[in-house]
Amino acid sequence: MPLRGAPTQAAVLAELRRVILAGDAPPGTVVPLDDVAAVLGMSVIPVRESLKILVGEGLVEQRSRGAYTVARLARSELLELYAARGVLEQAVLAASVAAARPADHARARDALDALDGAVRDGDLPAYHRESRHFHFALLEPARMRRFTAMVGSAWNLTESYRPMARVSDADRRRLHADHAAMLKAFVAGDAGSLLDCAAAHHGRLLGALATLPPGAELFAAEPEDTGPDDTGLHETGVDDTEPDEGSPCTSS
Repeated sequence: MPLRGAPTQAAVLAELRRVILAGDAPPGTVVPLDDVAAVLGMSVIPVRESLKILVGEGLVEQRSRGAYTVARLARSELLELYAARGVLEQAVLAASVAAARPADHARARDALDALDGAVRDGDLPAYHRESRHFHFALLEPARMRRFTAMVGSAWNLTESYRPMARVSDADRRRLHADHAAMLKAFVAGDAGSLLDCAAAHHGRLLGALATLPPGAELFAAEPEDTGPDDTGLHETGVDDTEPDEGSPCTSS
């Protein structure tokens, strides 16, 4: 669909990024310059320049002869990015829970309500979108702009994989059950419980993702001298079991 209004370089970039992050162009998808330019109602030049920016962001790869594709990750790289995101989120949450005000609590409640609605409707694209909104509603009160931007960058690199559409229904239910406990701790100003709950949630997420099978149809080849399990994530913090009754992320 052509862009509305006067097309600009920024509009082209935003639309290409939106399509990739929405999962509308899965990893490995070829991005044909002429076709994209025609659809957007633009010349090839702003499309090419936008794709170069997205290459720098890690969302697009440039192949031989100038061909562009949506970036693919090795399986180990997907797990590494989620592990890095977990570390960054822990650093921000500690400050966020102390800085949060009633308006921030209300925003986080609204975000969880929207996420609950996506779960009830079985709408996986909405689940991805609203899950991101909820997590950032917990992070943004910290006003740690650069740290939060790093979380966003790590999130973007994995978003085209739509990981929550690939895990089991049981894993997805367990992961979503964590969100209510995280909100409860956030609103109560209980930093210790929130950090414990977020860590448990992230461990379960890594455990679920670690069950995704390797394969050329989904993942890029592993980097040399690195196997799918060489990240050590199975030995350091991955919890793919049912939560115990006393788990900090078990909500009543």
